[in-house]
Amino acid sequence: MEPRVKRGYRDALSATARRGKKRERPDGKPMAPIINLVFFIIDALLDLLWWAIVISAILSWLFAFDVINRRNQFVYNAATFLDRVTDPILRPFRRIIPSIGGVDISPIIVLLLLRGVQMFILPALQGTLLRLVG
Repeated sequence: MEPRVKRGYRDALSATARRGKKRERPDGKPMAPIINLVFFIIDALLDLLWWAIVISAILSWLFAFDVINRRNQFVYNAATFLDRVTDPILRPFRRIIPSIGGVDISPIIVLLLLRGVQMFILPALQGTLLRLVG
């Protein structure tokens, strides 16, 4: 049986310090993880906005057909929050796109544009920035 080697407090600190010095990426691209993180956050925020628009549209249909009412405090707070989040994005499209038979199609157009930005513009921009940095 081999004897156990006890490491002292200073040995542990020096090992930690050595690990901390290797913060630089081996490929020499220190900005690449930051760029990837920024684009991950932007993509996640666009996903949240997409879901907020979908839920807001569903709630508006449920209000219109009297399935749920705004007198419930939770429903009122949720609908108010979603309206405050989605209205600044939907308002310019509602001015441009007319209602078709009383149906507002501006959420559909905004949802398509959001997915287009996520699928085509963000990856292209991210790739371009990564090429410029590294």
